[in-house]
Amino acid sequence: MARALMIQGCGSNVGKSMLVAGLCRAARRRGLSVAPFKPQNMSNNAAVTVDGGEIGRAQALQALACGLEPHTDMNPVLLKPETDVGAQVVVQGKRLTTVKARDYGALKPQLLGAVLESFNRLKAAHDLVIVEGAGSPAEVNLRQGDIANMGFARAADVPVVLTGDIDRGGVIAQIVGTQAVLDPEDAALVAGFLINKFRGDPRLFDDGYRLIEARTRWRGFGVLPWFAEAGKLPAEDALDLSGGGRTGLHVACLALSRIANFDDLDPLKLESGVRLTMVRAGQPLPGDVDLLIIPGSKSTRGDLAFLRAQGWAIDIAAHVRRGGHVLGICGGYQMLGRLIRDPQGIEGGAGDSEGLGLLDVETVMTPDKRLTRTSATHAATGAAMEGYEIHIGRTDGPDRERPFAQVDGHPEGAVSADGRIMGSYLHGMFTGDAFRAAFLHRLGATSALGYGAEVEAVLERLADHVEAHLDVLGLFGLAR
Repeated sequence: MARALMIQGCGSNVGKSMLVAGLCRAARRRGLSVAPFKPQNMSNNAAVTVDGGEIGRAQALQALACGLEPHTDMNPVLLKPETDVGAQVVVQGKRLTTVKARDYGALKPQLLGAVLESFNRLKAAHDLVIVEGAGSPAEVNLRQGDIANMGFARAADVPVVLTGDIDRGGVIAQIVGTQAVLDPEDAALVAGFLINKFRGDPRLFDDGYRLIEARTRWRGFGVLPWFAEAGKLPAEDALDLSGGGRTGLHVACLALSRIANFDDLDPLKLESGVRLTMVRAGQPLPGDVDLLIIPGSKSTRGDLAFLRAQGWAIDIAAHVRRGGHVLGICGGYQMLGRLIRDPQGIEGGAGDSEGLGLLDVETVMTPDKRLTRTSATHAATGAAMEGYEIHIGRTDGPDRERPFAQVDGHPEGAVSADGRIMGSYLHGMFTGDAFRAAFLHRLGATSALGYGAEVEAVLERLADHVEAHLDVLGLFGLAR
């Protein structure tokens, strides 16, 4: 059986996912067969796995760092928020149920078996498993039935290293305070700590570092400076998007309240000839946008109402009148049509919602989720495309006679008569260099980006960064 090590954080967004990716690549470079594991993740940014399920996008990046295909065992419990108080529960890649937050605690003990089953399969297949926690173990009010942090670590007997985020401030209190509130048996599993996201000269924190060691009696494994290239890697949070060049083709994307599977944007943010703007709630659509992307959503009708509440429907109509282009992907494609029908109330209350009316199609929500990797051919350019589908609902109508793409000889998506309004269910289409270049060329932009090669190069530099500043051998030595 493999050894395992768990990275937990003093809070959310302290850099655990990036740290695990760097350690995975460092282990792989040492010739180890290594796999990532996150018992429970909460994200609407999912990846379709080689075994036909879905996991969090961060674990897909970590799998890439390991040289592996993403597998459902790497993230056995995925929570996909549908409302402020409820989420879809995906277990080992498949939807189990939808629950309200207050009811999830009662469900967690039933999920521990699946979590340990997936973890043990990974241990049997690899030399090392690097586990990522979720949120913080200091949330001791959630400790009962926990499967994400110390509950898992205790059940699986995995040593823990605690990560503090110095960029937020108060990192001494983060780590010392976490020890203070932990149950003694949980605290006994913590083998050490490290500091993440330091800006400037790390030696300036020497006194603070020694203070943490003295107060906790935990071993320190180093201070990791800010990794400036983190933004070049696929983003787990839509707030981490925006980028590209300062001039060139202006692409804007609406930051919907339940935005999902927005990895479509990751390659565009690296294009030097593209300026990518995320339009947040309360902001107008810029008047100089060339291409508007309406992304996927975990709650299509809900986000269509949200879109209208921001005044974006008026902005979109003005954008189209100016001759702008629109690409709707998945839920965004559904919103572009005349009508969205949900007779069974699959996404909430049963009923119909009037769409934006920019494509002559209608969507009917159905209980079956389509979850598949897809190869296609772009109808307008003939370029080969690779992507994935992860959606509910069927879309049909006259504009489907002008498909966006062909999949196995069958039409996929729809395009308006003038070619400026496009809809497709294919996520991840822009990862392919040939298609992305052909698509951008039709809009007057050029591309010389090798996206996959760039991500690989950044992962290598991330591993270099981790190796240079952390006691990597000491960390791996903890694993049991």
